[in-house]
Amino acid sequence: MSVNDIITSGAKPLFFLDYFATSHLDVDLAEKVIKGIVDGCQQSDCTLLGGETAEMPGFYADGEYDLSGFAVGVVKKDSVIDGKNITVGDVLIGLPSSGVHSNGFSLVRRVLAQSGLSLQDHLPGESITLGEALLAPTVIYVKQVLDFISKGGVKGIAHITGGGFTDNIPRVFPKGLGALICEGSWVVPPVFKWIQEAGRIEDAEMSRTFNMGIGMVLVVSKEAAGTILGDGHGSNTAYRIGEVVKGDGVRYQ
Repeated sequence: MSVNDIITSGAKPLFFLDYFATSHLDVDLAEKVIKGIVDGCQQSDCTLLGGETAEMPGFYADGEYDLSGFAVGVVKKDSVIDGKNITVGDVLIGLPSSGVHSNGFSLVRRVLAQSGLSLQDHLPGESITLGEALLAPTVIYVKQVLDFISKGGVKGIAHITGGGFTDNIPRVFPKGLGALICEGSWVVPPVFKWIQEAGRIEDAEMSRTFNMGIGMVLVVSKEAAGTILGDGHGSNTAYRIGEVVKGDGVRYQ
């Protein structure tokens, strides 16, 4: 998540540092956690520079731990992507998520409890369990997005985290501009459909809480959109999900 935030400014992640805290260090568990961090750093060409491990007896329950970290990146001042050049008619390109990513879990836990299902039960209609669907690792978009940026025409980037489409996309627009989203223009993962049906959640609340299958949105010129969509295939799937319009906020059609 940290490196995904960094690339919204057009910056390249340089290094990451972690903090791991627990009551009693379980070496096997810690190794698994660090391996996950290393995998993420490799996916983003980012160095795991160091970190801190803290043991605080009695502070955490057995098997529990706190994990945090931060990343540092670099971008030339004249190459910062800040959205100031976004204009009406620019295209919104969505990059698919792997699922819930790291946001909305308070609501997810409530829905899971109300559903009467467990994490070991299968996601209805699918071959994977609810646990596998809900805890799918967050997509790291660094290499894909930096490649798009290198081709030119990328004017703004929104990482779709807490606040979903409703809060995150407008943050990159100059005053007086908004987004028109074309519903049905991308594949919504089954896990979101289950959350909505099991929790009886309205569309507006879903779009304000979850990424709904789009983890990163790029605001690009029409010319750049053609290049990006032409390159979007296989693991680098990209969708044209809407455009920039006059007004404020996000509208759907």
